[in-house]
Amino acid sequence: MNAKTVAIIGAGPVGLAAAAHVLERGMSPIVLEAGPEAAHAVRQWQHVQLFSPWEYNVDKAAARLLAPTGWNSPDPHAYPTGGELIDRYLTPLATRTPLREAIRTSSRVTAISRAGFDKAKTKGREQAPFEIRYQNGKGPEVLRADAVIDVSGTWFSPNPAGSNGLPAIGERERAGRIAYGMPDVQGTERARYAGKTVAVLGAGHSALGTLIDLVRLAGEVSGTQAIWLLRGTDPAKAFGGGSNDKLAARGELGSTFAALVAAGKIRVETGFGVTHLSDSEGRLRISAGSCCGAQSVVADELIVSTGFRPDLSFLSELRLRLDPAIEAPAALAPLIDPNEHSCGTVRPHGARELAHDEPGFYLAGMKSYGRAPTFLMMTGYEQVRSIVADIAGDKAAAARVELVLPETGVCTRGGVETAGAGCCGGPAKEEPSACCADGETAKKAGRAGCGCS
Repeated sequence: MNAKTVAIIGAGPVGLAAAAHVLERGMSPIVLEAGPEAAHAVRQWQHVQLFSPWEYNVDKAAARLLAPTGWNSPDPHAYPTGGELIDRYLTPLATRTPLREAIRTSSRVTAISRAGFDKAKTKGREQAPFEIRYQNGKGPEVLRADAVIDVSGTWFSPNPAGSNGLPAIGERERAGRIAYGMPDVQGTERARYAGKTVAVLGAGHSALGTLIDLVRLAGEVSGTQAIWLLRGTDPAKAFGGGSNDKLAARGELGSTFAALVAAGKIRVETGFGVTHLSDSEGRLRISAGSCCGAQSVVADELIVSTGFRPDLSFLSELRLRLDPAIEAPAALAPLIDPNEHSCGTVRPHGARELAHDEPGFYLAGMKSYGRAPTFLMMTGYEQVRSIVADIAGDKAAAARVELVLPETGVCTRGGVETAGAGCCGGPAKEEPSACCADGETAKKAGRAGCGCS
């Protein structure tokens, strides 16, 4: 039996799938989860319904691990919410299977290196175990492992409002009026947004879904107004493929949103590259440009839905091979570069594309896509299947492709966005799976494309 210990950072859907594959290979997984429970990031968007049905959201190794527990697989054709994904799949996987002994919650990884080796030292490096430092309620802890799979995701590293990739001037000082990602506008955050003027920045499915919810809230609470801040100049690019989209829920999102814009339910401000945030008589002034003729709007709240980026800070002592722009593994980056692909033409990929100059270390899941906006949950499952096979020494299985991605009929190349900015379908040949538009959840009036970890 292979006695390797594999450290897995993150207990989201892909992290738990990785742990299931590690167990199947006779190795020992140790899952370090920063949150108090497994699937902590998913809990932030549990109000959202996935674009894809259950059949595309359950990893095969995880299902095999659950089978002896008496787990009942959900209706494969039903669309779960994030909460249902947790209750009916992720929680049983984390608590009713042998994985419960492998998961360490409230354990935030702070640094990873090779035992006895700094980044510059080479001779003997490959034989040294990884040293993972993490923080829990007891204080700093140290774990050693033979391999590391970082599937910590990007949810808690949102992009700022500034159009240049930096926080807008005044953004940090006004954090109390700003939310990132996809707040529960009609549920837990209703009181915050009801009766307010709310600006939403972004052109992906998360922004569109939030704007749709705000329109619905406006129908229930007078004084609620939605403003769409669009960095581009053509709103139609965000409307998607409509009835041509084989992910029907995603196509319906674009169609619903387009109808609301056409009806004047949403105020649209195009060419709006946010540069400054300032106070305006107790409200928030959002400006694009710094001169006296700058474009600006005044709102009570701002929701920034401009995607996410990976946190690489705790990996500084590892030899990573990352694309300098996308911050994805160098072999994967050309396949997902948003400068070249609106949804991309990403083929299924695994250990080979995700490897670095640090043998035994892999980025997987949403984090492996760096700043690229499109990721499929099923792609993540295929990634970790291949990676774990590679760690186990089964090179043939690592190289084999076990995921077939059908055409969606809506994705094109060259930056022409026929399925929406940020396109939550991913590649032209894609699995109609859960995915992350703008690197986060995508939503169709409560329908998201993400269970990303």
